[in-house]
Amino acid sequence: MDIIDAIKTILNTLIEFIETSGAWGSVFACALISVESIIPIMPLSVFITVNFLVLGHFWGFIISYVFTVIGCVMSYFIFKKGLGNRFENLTENKKLISKYRKIFKNITTGNLILVIAMPFTPAFVVNIVAGLVKMDFKKYFTGLVIGKLAMVYFWGFVGTSLIESISNPIILVKIAVIMILTYAVYLVLKRFLKLD
Repeated sequence: MDIIDAIKTILNTLIEFIETSGAWGSVFACALISVESIIPIMPLSVFITVNFLVLGHFWGFIISYVFTVIGCVMSYFIFKKGLGNRFENLTENKKLISKYRKIFKNITTGNLILVIAMPFTPAFVVNIVAGLVKMDFKKYFTGLVIGKLAMVYFWGFVGTSLIESISNPIILVKIAVIMILTYAVYLVLKRFLKLD
C-alpha cells in the first residue's frame, strides 16, 4: 500500500500543478514527456497518465505522442552527433552495447516498429543505440512515429484505468489481464527479435 500511496501522491501533485499553472502547466507537461525520452527520470507511463487525466483522452494522447516523438528524436541526435563516443567510453557493460549495436545495425523497419511499440521497451535505450549505430534517420523516424502510436495509447489507457480501478476493482482485473498478455507478447517478440 505504501507504493500505491506514493504513486497516488506523485500523480495528484503533478495533476494539481499542471491544472493550476495555466499555460505553464501545459508547457511543463510537454517538457516532462520530452525530457523523459532523453533522461529517464520517472516512467513515461506516469507522465502519459497525467496528460490523459488532465487534458482528456484526445488531447492527452496528442500531446503525449507528439512530445514523446520530439524527445526521442532529440535523444537520437544527441547520441548520433555528440555524446555517442563519450557514452561508450563511460559505459561499463561494453558487451551489451556491442550486442545491441549489431542488432540495431541490421534491424528492419518492421522489427524496429515492433520494438518501439512494445510498452516494456525502455525508449531511451532504443534512442541511444539508434544514435550510436548512426541508423538512417528516415528508418528511425518511420519506426518511431508508427511504433509510438500503440505505446502511448497503451500507457494512457492502462494509467487512467488504474486510477478508475480505485473505485471499481473489476477494472483492476482487466488491467492485470491486459498487462500480462502484453508482457507475454513482449517476451515472445523479444526472443524472436533476439533482443536478449
